[in-house]
Amino acid sequence: MEKTTLIIGAGGVGRVVVHKCIKNADVFGKIVLASRSIGRCEEIKSELPNADIDITTVDADITDEVASLIERVNADIVINVALPYQDLTIMDACIRTKTPYLDTANYEHPDEAKFEYKLQWARDEKFKEAGIMGLLGSGFDPGVTNVFCAYAQKHYFDEIDTIDIMDCNDGDHGYAFATNFNPEINLREVSADGRYWEEGRWFTTKPMEVKLVWDYPEVGERDSYLLYHEEMESLVKHIKGLKRIRFFMTFGKSYLTHMKCLQNVGMLGIKEIEHKGQKIVPMEFLKTLLPDPASLGSRTKGKTNIGIVAKGIKDGKRRKIYIYQVSDHEKCFAEVKSQAVSYTTGVPAMIGAKLMLEGKWNGSGVFNMEEFDPDVFMDELNTQGLPWQIKELEV
Repeated sequence: MEKTTLIIGAGGVGRVVVHKCIKNADVFGKIVLASRSIGRCEEIKSELPNADIDITTVDADITDEVASLIERVNADIVINVALPYQDLTIMDACIRTKTPYLDTANYEHPDEAKFEYKLQWARDEKFKEAGIMGLLGSGFDPGVTNVFCAYAQKHYFDEIDTIDIMDCNDGDHGYAFATNFNPEINLREVSADGRYWEEGRWFTTKPMEVKLVWDYPEVGERDSYLLYHEEMESLVKHIKGLKRIRFFMTFGKSYLTHMKCLQNVGMLGIKEIEHKGQKIVPMEFLKTLLPDPASLGSRTKGKTNIGIVAKGIKDGKRRKIYIYQVSDHEKCFAEVKSQAVSYTTGVPAMIGAKLMLEGKWNGSGVFNMEEFDPDVFMDELNTQGLPWQIKELEV
């Protein structure tokens, strides 16, 4: 019997997921694409005129509405590529309908710039009772980076001491200032305090306080800044013997200057203010002014390089390895009409869902990526458009 895959969210990542699921139609069957905006769904459907795609609207803030949609289309899996604010309502709809669930980023409260898995992990028991699997963070970072860590642990180390996650987007879209994914999420993430984990506790740094210069293969040396990123929260639980984990991301001087100016004048605020008798949220107003990330694909050039640097012990000897993946913005657009930031998130979402539907990753409850056998996922990366490489580095 043909399966039905429900994809919620029709932004840049949703576009990639739809395109890649259609390329694997023998696994995903009929695609139902749902979003608050039917226009976005129509645009994606028009790009694949010969594919089996139904489109519809849904308000993913309302659990009842999502549950009704799941039941109406008889979905075999829900791929959530909507906003992180909507993770919990969609998860609850999946619990109610006993439907497997996957997302690419952890839940965030609309009124609080905070990343944590606590409320999603708290649903583990309900997922078990429903007999379904929930896979959290099946994007690139989180997602592929978690799998890289699990792969390193399985094949290259007896014990991993330190992990640095290195994220470089060297793309140029030609705008003075724009964000490569949802501006609210991007700017909240970047302007928040940094955090890293060492020797069993978390340490906090000021935004952009810690910088290192890293030589990214096929890109070159770039300034990289310490941020907090959600995959660290799960990796400290599942990578045994870990003593330190950090996350670094590249930013150009122009981006940082614009962001600092916007922050200084209050445009990154997430609380309502009054303007000429109307209530507005500064960050939401800024989002209206900025280019739509989904529109950047056709004008973005350059590459991304995302990976992990792991250091530890194998057979009594010190070892350091670098596992990374390089994507080209223009090649990604040529394939799926999206730039590489959306591509590197959407492809792993498809792969995670594929492994769930095939039963290669399975279980009842809520899981993070590194809890499963990494080998099958690593194989899929190579065949689905995200080939990776490993380098031995000097200790």
